[in-house]
Amino acid sequence: MSDHHDHAGHEHGHSHSHAHAPASFGRAFAIGTVLNLGFVAVEVVYGFLSNSVALLADAGHNLSDALGLVMAWVAYVLARRLPSRGYTFGLGKSSILAALFNAVLLLVAVGGIGWEAIQRLFHPEPVAAGMVMVVAAVGILINGATAMLFISGRKGDLNIHAAFMHMIADVAVSAGVVVAGLVILYTGWLWVDPAMSMIVNIAILWATWGILRQSLTMALMGVPSSVDLAKVQAFLKALPGVAEVHDLHVWPLSTTETALSCHLVMPGGHPGDHFLLTATEELKEHFGIGHPTFQVELDQGLACPFAPDEVV
Repeated sequence: MSDHHDHAGHEHGHSHSHAHAPASFGRAFAIGTVLNLGFVAVEVVYGFLSNSVALLADAGHNLSDALGLVMAWVAYVLARRLPSRGYTFGLGKSSILAALFNAVLLLVAVGGIGWEAIQRLFHPEPVAAGMVMVVAAVGILINGATAMLFISGRKGDLNIHAAFMHMIADVAVSAGVVVAGLVILYTGWLWVDPAMSMIVNIAILWATWGILRQSLTMALMGVPSSVDLAKVQAFLKALPGVAEVHDLHVWPLSTTETALSCHLVMPGGHPGDHFLLTATEELKEHFGIGHPTFQVELDQGLACPFAPDEVV
């Protein structure tokens, strides 16, 4: 949809579109959450029975991921709600907040796991290696199956992609736990168990840092990492009839939608709705920006108060 309005002597072009992930992912979130919560319960029970801090570390990680799945699921549902008078952009940003909260939750888990692992390094305790291996092997199957639920949507939604990557990381972590159990079984080196839990921590930190950085940037309305602002500006300047572009802003509406607003100085006159519609379609196609707003200014000599880059 494209429309233009006359406000305060300026003509505006406003167009928008909303793209959401397929409804089938609601079921994927439900199945994945149930599978992971069930497995967390199994890991906790057998972690205490086998006295394995590596298994408990993996359970803590999987619990964080299960809670992350729940938050991602809730955000997925909220993001699909239509805009209202109270929330004119809808609730798409809930997916960003879910990712940010999930990242913080993971960091808290890392602190607890790391502390316990350090204690065990100095005071190793016996571990039922065989039991650890069996439970972790089950984790590989469950996490792998959960990851497959999200594989088809990982390229179109950062929220779904994050869920997919967490599950893939869990597959690798569970494989590490199996290796630790195997080493202990054949060597009796008890220090391998807490050492492997530290490796689990490093894996969590590595995965979490990217999520934390991206979600924090999005929460602060930063330019999404998928958008090259310089290329967007060059594209707008190259549009026919555009003499200058200023007051350019690009920000995320959700983990799947990006908005843009800018002033286009066009001394030749207002370009008409076809120009606005074409620019909108090309921004969506080339940059993934689906909600652009253009303000057309006709007087190139007029000093716009929003022209300086440092003015918001």
